Amino acid sequence: MKQSCILKNSLALLFVLLIGACSSVPNQAPVIERSKEVPAEPTVASTGTAAKPADVRRPSYIVKRGDSLSKIAIAQGVNINDLIAWNNLANPSDIKVDQVLWVAAENGDVKVTPISVNSGIEVRNLNPINPATHKSSPKADKRIYSDANLQELQKADGATPSVANSKTETPVVAAKPAEPVPEMNWVWPTAGKVLATFDDPKNKGIDIGGKLGQEIVAVAPGKVIYEVGAVRGYGNMLVITHANNYLSVYAHNKTNLVKKGQTVSKGQKIAEMGNSDSETVKLHFEIRQAGKPIDPLKLLPNR
Repeated sequence: MKQSCILKNSLALLFVLLIGACSSVPNQAPVIERSKEVPAEPTVASTGTAAKPADVRRPSYIVKRGDSLSKIAIAQGVNINDLIAWNNLANPSDIKVDQVLWVAAENGDVKVTPISVNSGIEVRNLNPINPATHKSSPKADKRIYSDANLQELQKADGATPSVANSKTETPVVAAKPAEPVPEMNWVWPTAGKVLATFDDPKNKGIDIGGKLGQEIVAVAPGKVIYEVGAVRGYGNMLVITHANNYLSVYAHNKTNLVKKGQTVSKGQKIAEMGNSDSETVKLHFEIRQAGKPIDPLKLLPNR
């Protein structure tokens, strides 16, 4: 009877322990079939960034018209020597339009040798500038001598009648009467015989004969607006602008002694007589007002 009680108690205790053990076992992960597993994610480096793919595209550049190797190197931030090495260039000066150049090493790393200004490599521009056809700005002293160009030069110089043209400051008390336009007092440009006059249909001035190297002077005070050599039909010539919208022309000179932009006084030596683009030694002289030729003999003093 006693043994029966002990056996029952032992069974009851064992049952209690089994129940407790079952309740303390942790949940197990669900069973997943291998055939349905999701592919593993790309490996992550210790820094937390994704590993660099092995097929990174190598940077390149397509040569355009006007490019040079040094220009491309500067634009891409690489050394010109590296460009030569990456592209196996036997002649660095010989690159062509639409040519593809590598601008980085094979691993795609563009952080290479710093750019050196004195790389020792001679480069040429693909589109060289022809100085005979390419001009950065017009040059007034190289224009062909013509009536239209003379008028344009005279306007650009601001040649206006010598009437006061300054703005009157306010307040205006009383308007001053306009000052009379001063008369021009001319002098002869050189001594010598008049060989041709204004009456000749082919002549817009007069021709004065003389000796080679003879003195030529400014007929009135003014400013040189045109000084050039070897003008067809005129040779070495000067053009001076004066008051009252006048200008004077001196051609066939042996030597011009003043330059464009220079201010001259009446009677100042400005050139020497010559025969540039002429068969004889002479001075071709013109006077114009507002671009219109005027007979110089009507303005020059009698002699």
